[in-house]
Amino acid sequence: MSEQAVASAMTVDVEDYFQVQAFADSVPRAAWETIPRRVEANTDRILGRFAEAGVRATFFTLGWVAERHPELIRRIVAAGHELASHGYDHVRADRLDESGFRADVGRTRRLLEDLGGVAVRGYRAPTFSIGSRNLWAFRALEAEGYAYSSSIYPVRHDIYGMPDAPRFPFRPAGTTLWELPMTTLALGAYNLPWAGGGYFRLLPYRLYEHGLRRLLRHDRRPGIFYFHPWEVDPDQPRLANCRLLARLRHRLNLGAMERRVVRLLRNFTWDRMDRVFATELAQTVLPPNARS
Repeated sequence: MSEQAVASAMTVDVEDYFQVQAFADSVPRAAWETIPRRVEANTDRILGRFAEAGVRATFFTLGWVAERHPELIRRIVAAGHELASHGYDHVRADRLDESGFRADVGRTRRLLEDLGGVAVRGYRAPTFSIGSRNLWAFRALEAEGYAYSSSIYPVRHDIYGMPDAPRFPFRPAGTTLWELPMTTLALGAYNLPWAGGGYFRLLPYRLYEHGLRRLLRHDRRPGIFYFHPWEVDPDQPRLANCRLLARLRHRLNLGAMERRVVRLLRNFTWDRMDRVFATELAQTVLPPNARS
């Protein structure tokens, strides 16, 4: 089986440039309403690129964004993409207790379903913030009607990661929900992050492509790729009072990102999360409060 025959999951984390974790200490949520938003125009730009390539994707969307841009949500759904949840306002899952987390993900699912008119089955934690210390989050997600999460990154990182987690889909203990971990490449005892985002901007394109082909050829498993609307926007405003490392991480190779994504769309087969992992999700039993 060739790597082109295996469809991988294309995903977009719909948040604006000032909402990223790197700026959480310097851009308070109270200031968000005063900052010019660029998320709608940037997401429309991505929708256009997907349409050109004939690709359908999954859009993990903040409830905060959806409330302010309801027509964007309807355009995502109308174009045939999967609408999924990224939580309400990008609070890390490990900064909430179980009741607060459940309220956040329940509120966001209902909001997205009301705006999009479709069932919302998937969730991705802001900054991949489900790990060994808050595995209770899976129970909360299942109770709030989600069928899957894509929130664990099985790597070592300074602000996220669960390196001993399985690299491929698994059911967290005590649930029927599926966790679909972010893509990694195994190198000896280490997992290399290979799912997109800042690493995709950092690595030479040919190296990233080689690694993805290796995954598809040898592991015969689909990959998961993610990026953000702000990553195709090199002209976004520069935020003041941000740490140097945060600025460097955020702006690294933004000017090349859109070209790289277009190339990736052309060189591999892509689809929505719910279709790429349809076999796993067919085994999920949704609770009574889930929308059909």
